[in-house]
Amino acid sequence: MRKKELAAAVVQRLKERYPASCSLVACKDYELLFATRLSAQCTDARVNIVTEELFRRWPSLDALAQADPEELENVVKPCGLFRVKARDIRQCAQVLLERHEGKVPDTMEQLLALPGVGRKTANLILGDLFGKPAVVADTHCIRIAGRLGLTDNTDPTKVEMDLKKIIDPADQNDTCHRFVHFGRDICAARAPKCAACFLTDLCPGLSPKNKKKAAKA
Repeated sequence: MRKKELAAAVVQRLKERYPASCSLVACKDYELLFATRLSAQCTDARVNIVTEELFRRWPSLDALAQADPEELENVVKPCGLFRVKARDIRQCAQVLLERHEGKVPDTMEQLLALPGVGRKTANLILGDLFGKPAVVADTHCIRIAGRLGLTDNTDPTKVEMDLKKIIDPADQNDTCHRFVHFGRDICAARAPKCAACFLTDLCPGLSPKNKKKAAKA
């Protein structure tokens, strides 16, 4: 099976099982941007706890742009890398106000120019906020795409480019969200539940012996 055909089959089965929903809670465009920044090396569940307090204490971009750095650090500390993340959020709020009239921009180039924003964050914003084709190459996406034989790469940018070639643009963003649900539910990093997986017949990561075991389970 060619990679494009494999990708289409995977996308269809994921559609049947999981919603195309982001786990991060956000009501405003910049809230999703900052929540995504906080999610680096941190669980979405923890980020949602932190952002509830973050956006309650500083309920606007203006407030965040003028936030006391130390107070901001204390609030985001549970997310890890708190000094860098707090600095990025404060500076990003300032840039959004000064250069973008308080709105999150809708191009990759403009997003990457924001403090602390990399391709993963930019792609999530482009897909979720603006409905543009986008591949969010997070740890779930990289791991699952590799196991399924959709990419031979582990570098996030290379994985992104590989998947853009074989997944229909209209399905790219939603598929990445479904990868997250699938990764948490079945295709975990350390102990994947292959016996419960609905993609075993498509997965080259399983040996024929293990595929038989999964089929019998």
